[in-house]
Amino acid sequence: MRLSIPLFEDYSLTIADRSTGDGEYPTKRLQKGLLLMHDGRELAEEGVGFGVPILKRGMQTIFPGGMELTERRRGPLRELTAIFEVNLVERLARTGAGNLRSRSLYAAKDSLAALHRESPRLRGPLAAASAALRRTFGWQTTYERAESTATLKVTYAIDGDSGTVAVAVDTAGLRGDGVTEVVIMNEQGARHFDRYEDSDGGALQGGQIGTWNEVSAEKASFVSSAHGVAFSLGQAKGARLHRGRELVGSRLAWSGFGYSLPPTLQAFDYDLTIEKVV
Repeated sequence: MRLSIPLFEDYSLTIADRSTGDGEYPTKRLQKGLLLMHDGRELAEEGVGFGVPILKRGMQTIFPGGMELTERRRGPLRELTAIFEVNLVERLARTGAGNLRSRSLYAAKDSLAALHRESPRLRGPLAAASAALRRTFGWQTTYERAESTATLKVTYAIDGDSGTVAVAVDTAGLRGDGVTEVVIMNEQGARHFDRYEDSDGGALQGGQIGTWNEVSAEKASFVSSAHGVAFSLGQAKGARLHRGRELVGSRLAWSGFGYSLPPTLQAFDYDLTIEKVV
């Protein structure tokens, strides 16, 4: 199933129960959420879209690999329900040699990824080291089925005229499942969304934005200078809000926000706004 929801002017949101991401990126294997379109052109690049759940078990990250999608009309609203199957883990592969199987390698990789998020001063050297190792050993990112999987229900209530999306996430089924953190991602493409702004007066461009920084302002936005559109989120009870942007060749190209919440929170909701900007 593939659905398209018109917004204002020549903008729309699309969602499909099969990945429709740009074929050049490794994340084409992941299940996407709501993707922003402008005049028929997808603006997500590597980004997973709006309202996509990701799970953490310690330092391991588990991504969605499929969904069941249903729709109903509720007055002027389009209400979509997505049952995400969160069942994929990131792996490294060499061409012709398949995925690497070293547990110690992935433990080190997960530890360095956590260090990258938590230590801004080390991000440059860590990114350079990662790129050098990938070139030297011919490593590429791929995804395979995780040993442990979970399902999460996400509901999107979309008002196309106003460009608002009310997102509700049901996390009740995760209790006792070994999950240590839930992250709800809201991403589009890094080449399209190149500017960050917030209600505290913050304004950052391109590489100034950082890859994973906590947002303290009440409201924050990513702006597309080229397309004249922005998407915005606010602080939500029970969660911490982070921003990030990465642009690395044909491997990484995302800009967006993540809500980080504990797995003990049984339900979580927030509003996302898409609007034209001058």
